[in-house]
This record gives sequence, structure tokens and C-alpha cells, in this order.
Amino acid sequence: MKEDNCLHAALICLGMLYYSHAITAEKLNHPRPSLHGHHEKGKEGQVLHRSKRGWVWNQFFVIEEYTGPDPVLVGRLHSDIDSGDGNIKYILSGEGAGIIFVIDDKSGNIHATKTLDREERAQYTLTAQAVDRNTNRPLEPPSEFIVKVQDINDNPPEFLHENYHANVPERSNVGTSVIQVTASDADDPTYGNSAKLVYSILEGQPYFSVEAQTGIIRTALPNMDREAKEEYHVVIQAKDMGGHMGGLSGTTKVTITLTDVNDNPPKFPQSVYQMSVSEAAVPGEEVGRVKAKDPDIGENGLVAYSIIDGDGMEMFEITTDYETQEGVVKLKKRLDFETKKSYSLKVEAANVHIDPKFISNGPFKDTVTVKISVEDADEPPVFLKPSYIFEVQENAASGTVVGKVHAKDPDAANSAIRYSIDRHTDLERYFIINAEDGNIKTIKALDREEIAWHNISVFAVEVHKQHQEAKVPVAIKVVDVNDNAPKFAAAYEAFVCENARSNQQFITISADDKDDSANGPRFIFSLPPEIIHNPNFTLRDNRDNTASVLVRREGFSRQKQDLYLLPIVISDGGLPPMSSTNTLTIRVCGCDSNGSLLSCNAEAYILNAGLSTGALIAILACIVILLVIVVLFVTLKRQKKEPLIVFEEEDVRENIITYDDEGGGEEDTEAFDIATLQNPDGINGFIPRKDIKPEYQYMPRPGLRPAPNSVDVDDFINTRIQEADNDPTAPPYDSIQIYGYEGRGSVAGSLSSLESATTDSDLDYDYLQNWGPRFKKLADLYGSKDTFDDDS
Repeated sequence: MKEDNCLHAALICLGMLYYSHAITAEKLNHPRPSLHGHHEKGKEGQVLHRSKRGWVWNQFFVIEEYTGPDPVLVGRLHSDIDSGDGNIKYILSGEGAGIIFVIDDKSGNIHATKTLDREERAQYTLTAQAVDRNTNRPLEPPSEFIVKVQDINDNPPEFLHENYHANVPERSNVGTSVIQVTASDADDPTYGNSAKLVYSILEGQPYFSVEAQTGIIRTALPNMDREAKEEYHVVIQAKDMGGHMGGLSGTTKVTITLTDVNDNPPKFPQSVYQMSVSEAAVPGEEVGRVKAKDPDIGENGLVAYSIIDGDGMEMFEITTDYETQEGVVKLKKRLDFETKKSYSLKVEAANVHIDPKFISNGPFKDTVTVKISVEDADEPPVFLKPSYIFEVQENAASGTVVGKVHAKDPDAANSAIRYSIDRHTDLERYFIINAEDGNIKTIKALDREEIAWHNISVFAVEVHKQHQEAKVPVAIKVVDVNDNAPKFAAAYEAFVCENARSNQQFITISADDKDDSANGPRFIFSLPPEIIHNPNFTLRDNRDNTASVLVRREGFSRQKQDLYLLPIVISDGGLPPMSSTNTLTIRVCGCDSNGSLLSCNAEAYILNAGLSTGALIAILACIVILLVIVVLFVTLKRQKKEPLIVFEEEDVRENIITYDDEGGGEEDTEAFDIATLQNPDGINGFIPRKDIKPEYQYMPRPGLRPAPNSVDVDDFINTRIQEADNDPTAPPYDSIQIYGYEGRGSVAGSLSSLESATTDSDLDYDYLQNWGPRFKKLADLYGSKDTFDDDS
């Protein structure tokens, strides 16, 4: 700090001396400048026009970061017209006027009242003017000038990053560029050496160096090995003032990492590997692992393994596990301890990627010997063949030997073997095996036509180790024997026309044999010796396993015989041959002139002969009896009067009593014509079903309104009848509503005559005279005698 303060003071002194020297030189060389131009008279009295003069300087300087007790004098403004009497007033305006820069309005001296920072602002533009103090009238036109802030070295260099990271390949040549670091200085680069930087390395020697002017870091030692040291920390300094004494400095840290190159070959840590594997191991099973170490990383450290020699090359293989960089030895074929007990392999490990720059460091591979010992295992028995195929003739006697299987114990103990048949493969128990020697025999006769092949499995188990067993498939073919005679290939039924011609062929037949082809065709067709001269039909062997049946004579009659049975003998080609007699049914049919079939029925010709007279009479009698029963049943149904519509018994509306005689007391069963209340649609045969919901609701017709109780009953009933007839939702009866209404609130009371014979009535029935002509009869019967006499 003391050095900095001394430096500041020295710079201020230099500035002041520079300023004083400039003022003195200006006064000696130039008269005091005027703020405006004025007239001068020449020697001969002519008026000379002098051009406008400026200020003493158009530029002032002030040193930054000045921290003295008094304001810094920047400069002085003075006009030629200023006579010193104080009538001129100097005014300062512009950037920082009145805040940073103040002017003495009498003397024109300008002072800086605050400490200035060039890095914050390098210059200020101000305007000066001289005015009359009393009237403020400008005496000089305004004039601009600049105040520049003089730089001092007050800013240290700063790097763009606090920490840098860089990579460089290992074993790089000396001088290999690693990274360039850059610092900046806020001081003025155009003034002095305040911003002139020089780079140097503080930490990292002797591995790296830095260029003083550019900041480029380079390698300084050859053959730097990543495997020895991978990361380096370097400190770089940037110093201003060209690196001279008193300059300011800044530092940064650079982390340099050496990247890997393939400069190391793989190397096995030992010369021999010992491994063991059981003889029971299956191909593909892992035997062991080897690993060659390579200090390189990434693709430079990838190693591939291979078997290049040894007596186990055919039995073993090796693959590379790239995650662990190990060589995995696997079994390639099954081993046999009793045959060979050990194997030797020569395994090579080589780099996958090789850098040509370091090929001289090679070879980039290594070899190792792998010795593998085979361990004895308790193995199950082994059959001499993977499968067996035997043959046996069908129908062979029980106990016939089919074949023999054989297994042995591969172990050195050579244990005894016991055999058995897997009964899941021989459910019908056709075969049996000798447990001692493995001979397979039949238990019962075999039929090739039923099962041509028998596929069974045989177990071999060690006597003393029941868990050690083996299984082998055995296929037994049943050899065919000619034990099936040929038969018709189908159920033939032939038809021959009544008008058939002689030697006319009417059917071709073929045969089928269940035996094998060796014991089947060729088939021979013939007629039995006893009918070889059959007068009706003859047979022709076509020698292609078919035969044709021909007509021997002309004309057949269905009336005489409509069915013929022709025996045919069929023989096969087996040794010895077998034959069978098959019957061909031939029906006589009627045909047209072209031979087309018309009818084969013979009932019309044999009806009279087939039925006796008694049978016909019995059939006719049964028919007559049935007809009589039907007629009686129909007659009874007609006599019984049934209602048009049957309703349920629970429906009270069907209990309608028909009064035969109007006003006849208890015998009055026809007091009211119920037909008046019936639906006209029902009379015509149309009766709506009450179990079907109507498609629309009935709306009363206009003009049809219920009559009050006081109106004429006849009109009331007619109105109700008309409404019911026109109501599509009404049931086919409407008597219930009539009787239900009639009994409510009637002055006459009940009209029933059930009690009229035992009870005297004192009621007055004169009102019946007002009910209309339909009630006239009642009015005559029940009305008063006087009324009756009057009416009569």
C-alpha cells in the first residue's frame, strides 16, 4: 500500500508539472485567448476583422484515483474581455458539471471534487460560456472542451476462468500445445505499460511451460506416462507493467490430464493356470477363467483371447468377457474320464486396437498354458445305441423274442444293470423284458391291422445305485401276415333295367384288403363254381383290381322277380392267398327306352298277392270306426253352446243374468236386453284383447259428455253405450259399469225381484212413468192403481 500511495503521489506531481509547463508555453507563444472575435484597427486606420479564438486548450487532463485533501485543479478558463473587475461570470455545463466538476465563476478555475476512475469513465465533455454577471447576457459563444481521465495502474490482470481443464496424450513430444489461457487488464492499453501482460508458470515445472506473451501451455518433459501419473495441477501467473517490478498480477489454476494411448501390451500374471471339470459337465458349461492385465484403459485396454495350441482344442473353447476383460474357458464336447483324464491348452491374449506410433513397443500380446484335469463322475448307464428298431410278425405266439437292448456302466466300477419297460409307453402290456439280459418278448398276439408300430421306452438302472438310470426308445414294427381276405370296397347295390340287353355292363366293383400291399393286390374276381353258368348275370375280371358285372340274357320282369343276389369270390395276391365270397344285390327297375331309371318299386305288382281279404276288411273297419267317433265328437261340440269369449272365473263382470220375462218376479230373467250394451265390434267378430295395451288413449268425442243423475235414464244408457262402442281401449263388455252405476243413490232402491215374493214393498214407483218407453212395462206393474187406470 505504501508503494501504491507513493506511486500515486509521483504521478500527481508529474501531472501538475506537465500542466504548469503547458500553461507557461502557451503564454509565451500565444496571447491570451478570447472567447470571441473583435475588431482591430490597422496602421492606416483600416478595420481588421480578427477570427474567433478558442480557449487556451480544448482538452484537459486529470489523474484518476486522486485521494488528496483538496479538489484537483483541472484547468482555467479565461476570456480576453475579462478585465478583472468581476463583471464576467463563467458558466460550466455538460457531463458531470456541478457534481464532479465545479468552476469558479469569477476566476474560471475548474476543479474535480470527486475521485475519478478511468475504467468507469475515460473522459467527460463540458461546455464553457462567459456571460455578463448583471444581465446574464452571453459575452462569448459557448465552447466545448474535453476532460480526459489520466490512467494509472490500479487494476490487476484477471483470467477469463478461475480454473481450466485440459487433456494431452501421454508420451507426447516436448513442446506439444496443451491449452492457452488468457487474462485481461482493465487499465488503458494505450498509455504506459499498465495493461501489458506477461505470463509465467508458478507451479507445474518441470513438466509444463508457458509462453510469456501468448499464455500457451506446452509439455516440457518427454515420455510422460499416464500409468505413472495421470493428473497435474499447474498455476499460471499474468503480470502487468511488462512483468517489471511494481506491476500487478493475477493467477489461475489449470488441471491437465494425460489421456491414454496403447503403449502397454497385455501380460498374464502367471505362466500356468490349473483347472478341473467333471466328466458329467454338458457342452457350454464354464470350466474356468484367465485374465491378462493391461494397464491401458478404454479401447486401448481391450483384450481378445484365443486358443492357439494344445491337445484340448477340439474339446474346449474360449470366449472374451469384455466387461471383466477375462477369457472364459468353456466345454465344447462331452468328456470321458475313462478315456482321457487331462488336457492342455495354449491361450493367447492380444490387444484389439494397436497404435502404430508405439508398434515398436510390441508385440501387444501374451500367451499362457492352461491345464485342465477331468474329474471322474458317477455316470448313469449308457445304451450301446441311441435307439433300437425291431421287427416281429403279427399273430406271433406269446413269448416270441422281439429283440435285445444292452447298456453298460461307464464308470470304472462297471455295476450290474437291470432293465425294465416304461409301462406308460406299453399300456396294453404287449411286451415284457428280461431284467438280466435285456431280451424283449411278446406277451400276447399282435395285430398289424390294429397297431402297425409299437413305440416303447426301456429303462436301464444300476443295481446298487437306483438313482442312476438311462432311458432308450425302442420301436417295434409288426410285420404283416396275410390274415385278412379281400372284401368289397363299398356296400354295392346294383340296378338292372327290365329291358336290359344281353352282355350289357351295369356295374363295376372293386375290392379292399386290410393287409399290407404285399399281401393284398392284385385281386382276382370270379363267380363260385356252382353258379359259373348263371343264366342271368356273368362277371368279367378287368385285371386292374376291378371287375364288371354284365347281363347274360335279355329282359327281366319285376312281377316275377325284382331282386337277385349274386355271390362273387375275391382272392388276394398273398402267400398263401386268401379269398372271400361277397354278395352283390341286384334290383330290377323300370327304365325308359334310353335306359334311364324310372322306378324300382314292385308294390303295385305284389299288393294283391301280399294282402289277404281279411286284412283289407279289418283295415276298412278301423277306418269306419274312426270316422264315426269323429262325427260324434263334432256333433257334441256343436250342441254345446259356448260363450264367444272365455274369461277368468275371478272376473265379476261376466256374471250376467239374462232376464227372460220383464217384470216376472223371480222368474224375470229377460228384464233387460243385454245386447244393447254389447260392443258392435264384438258382434261382428272383432273383440279387442284385454291383455294388449292400446296404441293410443281414448279421447271422448266432442258432444258426448256424462249425463247428470237428474236426466233421463234412457238417454244416459244410450250415451254410455255410444262411448263404450267408440272406445278402442274398452273391454268387449260394459255391463259392469251400468249395473254399478244404477245401484248408487237411486230413489227406487234395488230393482231386483228376488225378495218380491216374501216382502211387501211400500215404495212409490210412480217415477217410472218419467223414465221413457223402455220402462213402461215396469211402471205398469209397480205403479199405483190409479196411475195404471189412468194410463189404461
